[in-house]
Amino acid sequence: MNWISPSLEHLAGQPIGGYIPEQSAASEPTALTALALAGSSLHEPAKTAARWLAEMQSEEGSVSVRPDVPKPRWPTALAVIAWQVVADTPNPFQQHIQKALDWSLALFGAKMKPNANVGHHTMLSAWPWVEGTHSWIEPTAFQVLALKASAMGSHPRAREAVRLLIDRQLPDGGCNYGNKVVLGQTLRPHVQPTGIALLALAGEEDTDGAIERSFVYLERKLSKETTIPSLCWGLMGLAAHDRRPTDADQWLRTAVARTQHRRLAPIEDALLVLASLGEQCPLLTSASPSIAST
Repeated sequence: MNWISPSLEHLAGQPIGGYIPEQSAASEPTALTALALAGSSLHEPAKTAARWLAEMQSEEGSVSVRPDVPKPRWPTALAVIAWQVVADTPNPFQQHIQKALDWSLALFGAKMKPNANVGHHTMLSAWPWVEGTHSWIEPTAFQVLALKASAMGSHPRAREAVRLLIDRQLPDGGCNYGNKVVLGQTLRPHVQPTGIALLALAGEEDTDGAIERSFVYLERKLSKETTIPSLCWGLMGLAAHDRRPTDADQWLRTAVARTQHRRLAPIEDALLVLASLGEQCPLLTSASPSIAST
């Protein structure tokens, strides 16, 4: 896709990137860059990004948001996915992966006693944004993807996390950061966390229609007007369930055209490339063996 070429050129030329142009490197955009480059067969710069993530790993196995910011450490899951995707055989990052998984499996989101003012199952535990706090949608979804990419989709932690992700879907579809009802008010869904949650739920059974309602929400909300991060995560979430919209490429092209007055941020470049890959996106292919066992 020619309209993606500039994004690939930027990423290959500087595979270690941040959230905005010329900003210091951060783990999330660098991990997504590794995945975008690997999915586009640009393996050497992808490995450069993966090696930087390995250098970022702490002795205990976690990967923080930035080199100079030791916490929070939720990007550990994205690093695992990147190391699994970009590696040769045998995987030179296997020790890094194992340390990261050991750290992640020892981390639990805090449970809460059932409360009439909160509308979700508060005793399910998955992963938090910040250690010592409640479990939330996006860090949990990333950890599920990391476990699935590591053939650990049947691990008890992954199974409980999937139950949590389904439980946190809103009654009319979609999800937000992770609450459903607060003080009697049903909260509004947002596109980005819904797309990320649906990615992690690839291959899962939809026993009560919650996943289907989130498909319908995304299909209704996505358009050429959707901002780049939300559009890309939403499209990837739908593609993970073979529901990528026929207008997806046109929407991505329009999103790129809207930004011609400025340089795209590395994380935007990476997300655009990943969303453009459709069913070949590494985040989808990593999630497809949903309950493969070690």
